[in-house]
Amino acid sequence: MTPLRRAAGVELEAVLRQLERRGESDLARVEPAVRDVLAAVRAEGDAAVLRYVAQFEQRQPAELLIRDYGGEKALASLPPPLASALSEAAERIERFHRHQAEGSASFEYEEHGVRLGTRVRPLDRVGVYAPGGKARYPSSVLMCAVIARVAGVREIIVATPDAAPEVRAACHLAGVSAILDAGGAQAVAALAYGTASVPRVDKIVGPGNIYVAAAKRLVFGEVDIDSIAGPSEILVIADDGADAETIAADLLSQAEHDEAAYPLLVTTSAELVGAVQAALSRQLATLPRRGIASAALRDNGWALLVGDRDALVEVANRLSVEHVALHVHEARQLANQITHAGALFVGGMTPEAAGDYVAGPSHVLPTGGAARYGSPLGVYDFVARTSLIEYSAQALASAGPAIQALARAEGLEAHARAVSVRTSKS
Repeated sequence: MTPLRRAAGVELEAVLRQLERRGESDLARVEPAVRDVLAAVRAEGDAAVLRYVAQFEQRQPAELLIRDYGGEKALASLPPPLASALSEAAERIERFHRHQAEGSASFEYEEHGVRLGTRVRPLDRVGVYAPGGKARYPSSVLMCAVIARVAGVREIIVATPDAAPEVRAACHLAGVSAILDAGGAQAVAALAYGTASVPRVDKIVGPGNIYVAAAKRLVFGEVDIDSIAGPSEILVIADDGADAETIAADLLSQAEHDEAAYPLLVTTSAELVGAVQAALSRQLATLPRRGIASAALRDNGWALLVGDRDALVEVANRLSVEHVALHVHEARQLANQITHAGALFVGGMTPEAAGDYVAGPSHVLPTGGAARYGSPLGVYDFVARTSLIEYSAQALASAGPAIQALARAEGLEAHARAVSVRTSKS
């Protein structure tokens, strides 16, 4: 069996329609169990969290919220190349988001006696969920917590079960205040509702499994969330000049995340499809996580064959994929035509893995087609805005008739009188 199914001609449209609906997750299946966890944690606090940690994670933390988590010592204990890589990633993520923060400032202006503006303030406390199941993700800590710190968040709590040294080191580099030693829906509940040990946060960000996603959706309103993250995905866009081995490596870099990942290729070259299939088979043979990658390729992988360069852009914008890698001639020009993507990786020398680790922009991206309306995690996700409105007496007298006319058109006389009671005194 070839690693990727192929679609072209009449079949292509049916496959594209199917892929456009890939973001529909079966959260309803797990919601009853998640609701039970949320209700128990809300009612019982720490006791319920510890009970679910024992039940679902098969362990019993000595301390639930760890403020002295030994991050500096953990960083020093790591192999020097890894410690250096984590430090470089943290610095580059911070540098990129400092630029972003410059565009998120408060402002005020005055026109005709009316002073208007927006006051931007950081959230007080956020929770970062860092998965701890099939793999450890210190990079996810950096990609969330560093940005929160740049935004000015006062307290950052990372929820992750049994934090490994590299995760604690990442927490240290990111300025994390404490680690919640729990995962799953119970960790989300503790962050959202607060317990005797865990202070309630304002927002929860970061990826997780279907139970974490369902919990985040259910606590939204009690707290803010970043998004409902689905399986990781990549769309490689390639023409006849692309390198098959490089494309196969990019597809596998997402396929090895999860059996539910989407490794997708769209190309104008039938010959390239065959070369990529062969390269995938060769690279899979020596891949440590080949079981996971093979399942993702088998269940969700597609090679989509289209007729021309315009069709490459059309497919990319229809599917609105999390990671879009451009292996084409004049890649930057094509990138300018793609309006729906979580992140664009421009040119054959730009691996998606660079964005996962050290490039700088956050790797927390919209999935499942949400790039139609969603954005990468950024400084803007960790601030709140307050509108400022101030009228002088003269300005209110001038605007009063318009305000009163609109209020009375809506049948809200008290609104109109709130103007007239002021203007009649002047």
